[in-house]
Amino acid sequence: MARITLEDLDRLGDEEEEGEEEGGEDEEDEEERGRLFAHWEAVASTHRVNLPRDMAGPIVQMNRHRQTREAVPHVALSQHGKCEEAAYEERQYPAGKWACVTKGEPLYEQSISLSFMKLMRYICKENSVGCYLGMTVPVLNEIHLTKEGTELEREVLTAYYIPGEFQQNPPAPMDPEIHITERAPLRVITRVFYGVTTEETILREISLFWELLGSTDAVLQETYIVAVYENPSIPQRRNEIWFIRRAE
Repeated sequence: MARITLEDLDRLGDEEEEGEEEGGEDEEDEEERGRLFAHWEAVASTHRVNLPRDMAGPIVQMNRHRQTREAVPHVALSQHGKCEEAAYEERQYPAGKWACVTKGEPLYEQSISLSFMKLMRYICKENSVGCYLGMTVPVLNEIHLTKEGTELEREVLTAYYIPGEFQQNPPAPMDPEIHITERAPLRVITRVFYGVTTEETILREISLFWELLGSTDAVLQETYIVAVYENPSIPQRRNEIWFIRRAE
């Protein structure tokens, strides 16, 4: 009969401790996963959408990479205003490839939430290379005013800039509702605002920006862009309203 030495007992004890540590880490990961999902679920409910359970993976992955975000390339042309609250900036964005989703839900918040969930899945794994692509900011929501200018049209296009590494050959989306589009160069006048984005807040920001700019025919008056720099789970997130300059 083989004998068990003191060294064997020590080794078994070490293995048990390692197993307990790994088990503890798994429990912590599961707790973190549950906490993040519950938070996003609460945010989704305020937008009147349901958060599917399969979004837990993308949420955790996006959270892990939240500090590494690539800015959409652009050139700042000019700044106006003496204080930050009243300031606005003019920028030029080059042509580039974007992943786009269009939704026309009853509420603006529903459209952008459902579109962003689709884009999150694409960014995290549901693409032809099967890996995390990387987050870029801002995510753009292109909106249109009704002829009266008092409401938003239901249809909203949400666009995610393909990271520089994949610009030449963007990974194909698995979701047929996501389209890779080459968007033309864009010249915009931008103004920062903070908080949640709803039809009410967007219409207010558009009105305030028009008051600041004054009467001009240099920008489009029915199409605007809401640029979002942080994920929907952040209450006081940074946004911008973009006025689009007419082509010269």
